[in-house]
Amino acid sequence: MKRSTQHIITTHAGSLPRPPDLIALNRKRASGEKVDDGAYAACLSSAVAAVVAKQRELGIDVPGDGEFGKPMTATYDYGPWWNYAFARMEGFVPAESVPESGHKKSSVADLALTAVRNRRDWQKFSEFYLDPESAGTLVGSAPRRTARRPVCTAPLRYIGQVAIQADIANIKKAMEAAGAEEGFICSIAPGSFARGENLYYKTDEEFVFASAEAMREEYKAVTDAGIVLQLDDPSLPDNWDMIDPEPPLDEFKKFERIRIEALNHALRGLPEDLIRFHICWGSWHGPHTTDIPLRDIVDLVLNVKAGAYSVEAGNVRHEHEWRVWRDVKLPEGKLLIPGVVSHATNLVEHPQVVADRIVRFAQAVGRENVIAGTDCGLGGRIHPQIAWAKLAALADGAKLATRELW
Repeated sequence: MKRSTQHIITTHAGSLPRPPDLIALNRKRASGEKVDDGAYAACLSSAVAAVVAKQRELGIDVPGDGEFGKPMTATYDYGPWWNYAFARMEGFVPAESVPESGHKKSSVADLALTAVRNRRDWQKFSEFYLDPESAGTLVGSAPRRTARRPVCTAPLRYIGQVAIQADIANIKKAMEAAGAEEGFICSIAPGSFARGENLYYKTDEEFVFASAEAMREEYKAVTDAGIVLQLDDPSLPDNWDMIDPEPPLDEFKKFERIRIEALNHALRGLPEDLIRFHICWGSWHGPHTTDIPLRDIVDLVLNVKAGAYSVEAGNVRHEHEWRVWRDVKLPEGKLLIPGVVSHATNLVEHPQVVADRIVRFAQAVGRENVIAGTDCGLGGRIHPQIAWAKLAALADGAKLATRELW
């Protein structure tokens, strides 16, 4: 991965706004309407080329494919980063074919992971979350998911070879056209994917490791192609809020260590220098007062066999946690990708605010070890016009930080 040896390098966390024609085709496919495969492939390839070119024009050094290969059927949708993987995995059936009462639940000791609607943050601010006119339903927030995800009823096997090769081909072609030396593709980490429901595997641990072994094929395909692989694992901090009542920290970390072990098992033999690990506390626009502190899980983050760590750090609930990196040593040779613009607000950060955030991290871990990023994906979470403005602010802020640091 590129390092900030001469200037602060910029990137982002993955998802970017999809063009209307791609969303329309995805919607047709999802409804069962026939869509010509050639026409769809051409639309997807063109969209990726355009989004990579736009990132470069805005000043993003390390672009991604916008996660365009992960189907999104609406302008606002938080789910494609996870839901895409079900179509690339054999062993699942539609949720409606299985009685909900028969589903097995994951657990931390004797504490069950709750449904999203039972998050402790949602309970604490129930009036806000249940108010149909609150920010939870306005532009910039996706509608609440009501459909259950597919259920595992058979051995897991990766069947997404055609899809991932299309993703790889599209970004490589787009990078060449835009003059980008480095680019990335996102994949879901097994700990986040295996929060789906399981009726086949005897234990939660078996389910997680089976997910890891299956997804390894996607991870390997990306790194074999020389593309940076970003592993999305919001579940690492996000699961904390989904356990009610709040569990003992040591029990929670024991639960999460299994998921880190499964991820490292999937990454065995793959080049760490082409792997970055992303965490966030979820993308919904809410109070987040029950988020677990970064300090409590930073050891787990750094245990992942990756060359870089992408951490949410730009929003007002987590911005102060740059201080963690004054006390916790970033391992030799590793990179930190702090979020310095946030998906959680429609306010566009001033470039000087972005620069100040970057400088704090550079002073804590060394300027050459910092790549400026975003808290989470911007696509599907805020209005497209604002998303592009935030990327521009990111690039402008990095220029200001570069002047101060060099």
